[in-house]
Amino acid sequence: MELGSVVEAVSADVGTGGAAPLYNIESFESLCMHCGQNGTTNSFITLIPHFKKIWLSAFDCPHCGDKNNEVMFVGDIPPHCCCYTLKISSGNSEMLNRQVVKSEHATIKIPELDFEIQSEARCGSLSTVEGILMRAADDLQALQEERKKVAPETAEAIDQFLVKLRACAAGESSFTFILDDPAGNSFIENPFAPSSDPSLTINFYDRTPEKQALLGYQAREEPHGSVGATAGHRAIAQSNSAEIAEALFRYTAPEEVYAFPVTCGCGSGCETRMFPIDIPYFQEAIVMASTCDACGYRSSELKAGGEVSKKGKSITLSVQNVNDLSRDVIKSDTASVKIPELDFELASCSRTIGGVVTTVEGLITKISESLERIHGFTFGDSLEEHSRSKWLDFEDRLNKILSLETPWTLILDDALACSFIAPATDNLEDDKQLTYEEYERTWEQEEELGLHQMDTTSADAAYES
Repeated sequence: MELGSVVEAVSADVGTGGAAPLYNIESFESLCMHCGQNGTTNSFITLIPHFKKIWLSAFDCPHCGDKNNEVMFVGDIPPHCCCYTLKISSGNSEMLNRQVVKSEHATIKIPELDFEIQSEARCGSLSTVEGILMRAADDLQALQEERKKVAPETAEAIDQFLVKLRACAAGESSFTFILDDPAGNSFIENPFAPSSDPSLTINFYDRTPEKQALLGYQAREEPHGSVGATAGHRAIAQSNSAEIAEALFRYTAPEEVYAFPVTCGCGSGCETRMFPIDIPYFQEAIVMASTCDACGYRSSELKAGGEVSKKGKSITLSVQNVNDLSRDVIKSDTASVKIPELDFELASCSRTIGGVVTTVEGLITKISESLERIHGFTFGDSLEEHSRSKWLDFEDRLNKILSLETPWTLILDDALACSFIAPATDNLEDDKQLTYEEYERTWEQEEELGLHQMDTTSADAAYES
C-alpha cells in the first residue's frame, strides 16, 4: 500500500472510537547490527486512540534474538513542550508497568541516580518504565568487558551504578522518573484516568526559538493576513468559534481591537488580537485570540482585567433543567472545576482546557474531549479490563448528567475570583440555583499564584506622582 493512502485511511478512522486500526505497510530484510545476519523489519502506521498517529517500526533477528522498535509521529506539530514527572515508591511494581511513549527528542532523567538518557542516545520508542530502565542497563553492560581492559576504574564505577539502576527497575528503590520532551510528543500512561494521578505531574510549557531550531521546525515566510481575517471589529469573531463570539457579544461589542506580533508553535510569525469586555455582575476581562496562516493553528484565551481580587470566589450552580445547560460560563485558567455527583475535580492551573468562554454544556463537553485526548491509552489493546470499565463508567455517568437524568452540581472555585456563571434572572440575588461565596485565600494559594513576589511599589509611586 502507498503511504499516502494509509495516512488518509487512518485519518478517516479517527472518529470510530473502536480498536486502533493497524496497517501493515512493508516487511523487508535488514542487517542485524549485533550478529551481522539478516533480520526482518516490519513497519506500519497505527493510531493510539485519543493520543495521535504513530509510525511503528519493529525489527526482529531470528539468528541472535535481537529485537528493536522505533516510533515516529505522524500528524500535527504539538503547540507546547511537555514534561512528565512520575514518583515511584519502592515495592510498587505496578507503576513500573506503565506504558511510555518516548519521542526521539525526549530526555529521561532520574535525579536520585544523577542519571540521564539524552535525546541523541535513543530513537523514539514505545515501552514501559521498567523496559526503558532495563534497556539502559543492558546497553551499559554490553561494553563492560572492553572497559575493564581499557579503564578498570570507570568499569567498576559503572558496575556499582548498574546495581542501583537495576534495583530501580525491579522496584526495590524509590526514584523519580522525569520525561521531558521539547517536541511535545511523549506520554506516560495514567491508569486512574479520567481521575488525576497523585504520583504523576504533567507540565506544559512554551517552546523557545532555540528549541524550534533544535527540532528542525522551519518557519515558512508568508505575510500575515493572506489567509483569514484582518484586524478589525470582526477579527475576534472570525478567529474563534461562533459559539464563543455569540457569548461575548451578548454583553458588549469591542470598541477597539489591538494586535501584536507573536511566534506560533510551528515557528511562523502570527498575530494575537485582544480587546477588553465588561461583563455585568462580573468585571472587566480581556479576550485574546491567535491565528496562524502558515499551519492553521487557532486559539482563544480569556484573561481577567483590572486589579487582583482581595478574596477568592467559589461559584455553585445547581443544574436542574435544559436552560441551565445554556448558561454562559467564563472559566479562568486559575479555576478548578468540581462535579460532586461524579466525584470529579479538574485542578486549578491545569492546562487541560485553560481559560474558556462557553456554556455549562460546552464546558463539560470540552472537559470530556480534553481528558480523552490527554489520556492516550484509554482504549488501547493493552489496557486492563478494570481500567477500561472505569473509564466507560465515567463516560456513561457524564452523558447522564448532560441528558439531565438527575440534577447535578457544578462548582467553579477560583482563587483569583476571575470566573463567572451567568444568572438566569436580572437580579443575581433572585437566582436561587446560583450561589457566589467569597473566601480568604490561604498562604499556599497566594504563593502558587505568585502574589507574594508581586512588587507594585514603583508603579504606585509613578501613579502618585
